[in-house]
Amino acid sequence: MNQKFAKESHVVMNELVLPNDTNPLHNLMGGRLLHWMDIAGAISAQKHCDAVVVTASVDNVSFKHPVKLGAVVTIEAQVTRAFNTSVEVRLTVWAQNMPGGTKVISNQAFYTFVAIDEHSNTMKVPRLLPETDEEKELFTSAVQRREMRLVLAGKLAVTDASELKNILNPLRNETKP
Repeated sequence: MNQKFAKESHVVMNELVLPNDTNPLHNLMGGRLLHWMDIAGAISAQKHCDAVVVTASVDNVSFKHPVKLGAVVTIEAQVTRAFNTSVEVRLTVWAQNMPGGTKVISNQAFYTFVAIDEHSNTMKVPRLLPETDEEKELFTSAVQRREMRLVLAGKLAVTDASELKNILNPLRNETKP
């Protein structure tokens, strides 16, 4: 199986927040932002997998700052880990007010995509080779995030989540009298 560097999946997507994208308070609608994030994440995953991908999960997306009408939204996406048939993609969203240029991170999330072939069967994906310290940290911690997703989806018992046990056991010992 081939392998790719994380940077090969890097995607930057820009969108202008127009009136049709906003709610009555002139803030970007959350659903519109999730749609844009899904597109950017899928492009990143497809660049890594060299295949069509489908969205398998979206981790917690919290809205830190409202994005106003007229703002420029920049979405950055990059694969953080490749598993057997799926990849995890980290997305970071910035909002830049125009005019003025103040730029803030408004959202961050991890999306999971599964690669499929022309018959909609899952297919193996290339291994990911992290290079930078940040890429290596995200690569390593992806196993914990994956286990948490599988536990929350009911696909993995907490007792079988070895990486989560490593995190939770020290916490349990601290709370015992």
